[in-house]
Amino acid sequence: MIKVRVPATSANIGPGFDCLGLALNLYNVFSFEEIDKGLQFEGCDAEFANEDNLIYCSMKRCFEKIGYEARGIKIKIENEIPVSRGLGSSASCIVGGIIGANEIAGGVLTREEILELATEVEGHPDNVAPALLGGMIVAIKEDNHVFCSKISISDGLKFYTLIPDFRLSTEESRSVLPKTIDYKDGVFNVGRVSLLIAALTNGDFDLLRVASADRLHQSYRGKLIEGFDDIKKKCEDLGCLGVFLSGAGPTITVLDKDGNNKFYGEINSFLSILSNEWEVKSLDIDLEGARVL
Repeated sequence: MIKVRVPATSANIGPGFDCLGLALNLYNVFSFEEIDKGLQFEGCDAEFANEDNLIYCSMKRCFEKIGYEARGIKIKIENEIPVSRGLGSSASCIVGGIIGANEIAGGVLTREEILELATEVEGHPDNVAPALLGGMIVAIKEDNHVFCSKISISDGLKFYTLIPDFRLSTEESRSVLPKTIDYKDGVFNVGRVSLLIAALTNGDFDLLRVASADRLHQSYRGKLIEGFDDIKKKCEDLGCLGVFLSGAGPTITVLDKDGNNKFYGEINSFLSILSNEWEVKSLDIDLEGARVL
């Protein structure tokens, strides 16, 4: 049996729309076994236990690329990453499925080839790249090739995820985005994402609140999340370094100085009075990425 662990991811990081993402120490674990025939699932809701399952579809894409014919497949799923919350659940399934299939087929594909294939399945690399490689990643796709580089973040940051009890699909989140943007908004985001990367690398954390501002997606997607503006303001009032949507939402990611224990309790108290249920997780960046256990 082959066991693959894949971390959660938080993409965009404010202004880094569709190009920035980081891995967090929250994991899905997938176990794979080639069996005599058929397709079996364990730890999966019945509605997803079929050939349309994203993990299995990703495995098939990998087998097709390699030219391997599996007799049958058994997949066991142990989920920590919540589904449709903006924490890379789909990316974890894609990366886990491809790595599992590659291992069954004898480890034919390189890490770079796995990333290319995962991006083909996902459509863009901002979640699959950090899920596979760990850390914080800048990744773009051009002419069907993925170009990426890992950012070395200075020590001293703490990550919080504020996870609501409702889901928000990527399709719905993308449907509210404008077809075109003003030139000044493009310039605004180019400046912020450049400052964000420099501040994280150099440890200039006091710049993060300004650097994590965005004009491309958050103001549109925030309207789909009840209480988003109030939560964002409360986090800022509590002195956090930066606050932004995780991926397409509805999870909100917060950056704070490591060792500031006051934030966790106070934001929990604030969220408890809202109409929806929210769970606050204190997380660290995962530097390792997906790995075979």
